[in-house]
Amino acid sequence: MTRRWVAHLPFTAADLPAARQFAGTLARSLSFLSEVDAGETTVSAEDEQGVRHRVFCDLALPHGRRCGRRAGHDGACAWRTAR
Repeated sequence: MTRRWVAHLPFTAADLPAARQFAGTLARSLSFLSEVDAGETTVSAEDEQGVRHRVFCDLALPHGRRCGRRAGHDGACAWRTAR
Protein backbone atom coordinates (compact mmCIF):
# COMPACT_ATOMS: atom_id res chain seq x y z
CA MET A 1 0.00 0.00 0.00
CA THR A 2 1.30 3.43 -0.94
CA ARG A 3 1.57 5.87 1.94
CA ARG A 4 0.02 9.35 1.60
CA TRP A 5 2.11 12.47 2.24
CA VAL A 6 1.30 16.17 2.52
CA ALA A 7 3.46 18.88 0.96
CA HIS A 8 3.54 22.17 2.87
CA LEU A 9 4.18 25.10 0.55
CA PRO A 10 4.11 28.52 2.25
CA PHE A 11 2.78 31.44 0.21
CA THR A 12 1.36 34.89 0.90
CA ALA A 13 -2.25 35.98 0.43
CA ALA A 14 -4.32 38.95 1.58
CA ASP A 15 -6.94 36.83 3.40
CA LEU A 16 -8.53 33.37 3.67
CA PRO A 17 -10.60 33.66 0.45
CA ALA A 18 -7.48 34.66 -1.49
CA ALA A 19 -5.53 31.79 0.08
CA ARG A 20 -8.29 29.33 -0.89
CA GLN A 21 -8.31 30.72 -4.44
CA PHE A 22 -4.54 30.31 -4.77
CA ALA A 23 -4.55 26.79 -3.32
CA GLY A 24 -7.49 25.77 -5.51
CA THR A 25 -5.76 27.02 -8.63
CA LEU A 26 -2.57 25.21 -7.67
CA ALA A 27 -4.42 21.96 -6.91
CA ARG A 28 -6.36 22.07 -10.20
CA SER A 29 -3.15 22.74 -12.13
CA LEU A 30 -1.65 19.53 -10.70
CA SER A 31 -4.79 17.38 -10.79
CA PHE A 32 -3.67 15.65 -14.01
CA LEU A 33 -1.19 13.75 -11.80
CA SER A 34 -2.76 10.60 -10.35
CA GLU A 35 -0.73 11.08 -7.15
CA VAL A 36 -2.50 14.38 -6.36
CA ASP A 37 -5.81 14.33 -4.44
CA ALA A 38 -6.96 17.88 -5.24
CA GLY A 39 -10.27 17.42 -3.41
CA GLU A 40 -8.44 17.18 -0.09
CA THR A 41 -6.75 20.57 -0.49
CA THR A 42 -6.73 22.71 2.67
CA VAL A 43 -5.10 25.98 3.72
CA SER A 44 -3.97 27.23 7.10
CA ALA A 45 -2.32 30.33 8.49
CA GLU A 46 1.42 29.82 8.96
CA ASP A 47 1.16 30.34 12.72
CA GLU A 48 -2.01 28.16 13.01
CA GLN A 49 -1.15 25.12 10.90
CA GLY A 50 -3.41 22.89 13.00
CA VAL A 51 -6.45 24.92 11.88
CA ARG A 52 -7.12 23.88 8.31
CA HIS A 53 -9.72 25.31 5.96
CA ARG A 54 -11.04 23.13 3.11
CA VAL A 55 -10.78 24.54 -0.41
CA PHE A 56 -13.21 22.17 -2.15
CA CYS A 57 -16.49 20.61 -0.94
CA ASP A 58 -15.38 17.05 -1.87
CA LEU A 59 -18.69 15.49 -0.71
CA ALA A 60 -19.14 11.93 -2.00
CA LEU A 61 -21.49 11.71 -5.00
CA PRO A 62 -22.95 8.65 -6.78
CA HIS A 63 -20.68 6.45 -8.92
CA GLY A 64 -17.58 7.12 -6.78
CA ARG A 65 -17.26 10.77 -7.78
CA ARG A 66 -16.80 13.78 -5.48
CA CYS A 67 -18.18 17.31 -5.55
CA GLY A 68 -15.77 19.65 -7.31
CA ARG A 69 -17.32 22.91 -6.13
CA ARG A 70 -15.74 25.25 -3.58
CA ALA A 71 -16.16 24.55 0.13
CA GLY A 72 -19.28 26.23 1.50
CA HIS A 73 -20.87 26.57 -1.95
CA ASP A 74 -24.55 27.43 -2.44
CA GLY A 75 -26.86 25.02 -4.21
CA ALA A 76 -26.47 21.36 -5.03
CA CYS A 77 -23.16 19.55 -5.25
CA ALA A 78 -21.80 18.88 -8.73
CA TRP A 79 -19.07 16.68 -10.12
CA ARG A 80 -17.69 19.27 -12.54
CA THR A 81 -17.84 23.04 -12.24
CA ALA A 82 -16.11 26.03 -13.77
CA ARG A 83 -14.56 26.75 -10.37
